[in-house]
Formats: sequence, C-alpha cells, structure tokens
Amino acid sequence: MSGAGIFLAWFAKILGIALTIYFWVIFARALLSWFRPNPYNPVIRLVYRLVDPVTYRIARILPTRIGMIDLAPFILMIAVMILQELLPRLLLQLAARI
Repeated sequence: MSGAGIFLAWFAKILGIALTIYFWVIFARALLSWFRPNPYNPVIRLVYRLVDPVTYRIARILPTRIGMIDLAPFILMIAVMILQELLPRLLLQLAARI
C-alpha cells in the first residue's frame, strides 16, 4: 500500500468516526424535541446548528410530517447509517488497490 493508500485508509476511519458522532447528534436532537431545553445553552445551539439545516432540506423535498411527528430526523439517521456503511468500505477498498 502506497502513501496515498494509507491516507485513504486513515481518511476512511476518520469519516466513519465522524458519521457515528453525527448519528448520535441527530439522535440527541430528536430527543431534545420532546423537551424544552434552554435555547441559549451553547451545546443545545450547536446540536440545532448541526442538524436543523439538513432536516429542513429533507422536509422541503419530502413530506415528513405525520400529525405532530416529524420524520425528517429519522430519514436523516437512515441516510447517515447508509453512508456510514458504504463510504468507509469503498474508501478502504480503493486504498487496498492503490
């Protein structure tokens, strides 16, 4: 494996970790929607800033509301899980070829 292959393998692992963290941030945002957290808390604001722009785009494309339930975070979690499985695996296969 060359230097580029090692870099791609490293990048695949970092990408997998980042997607795992983002999955749990989405999960935290879904849980926070059931409560009324302090909107001025910096951690809450960070979670909202990381998740809300993506869920708003999903909601604009697909009808995600069923009554009082918004399925956009669930759809985003499924998309992240798919990316979490595919991208690192593809990058590791590419790294093995280089």
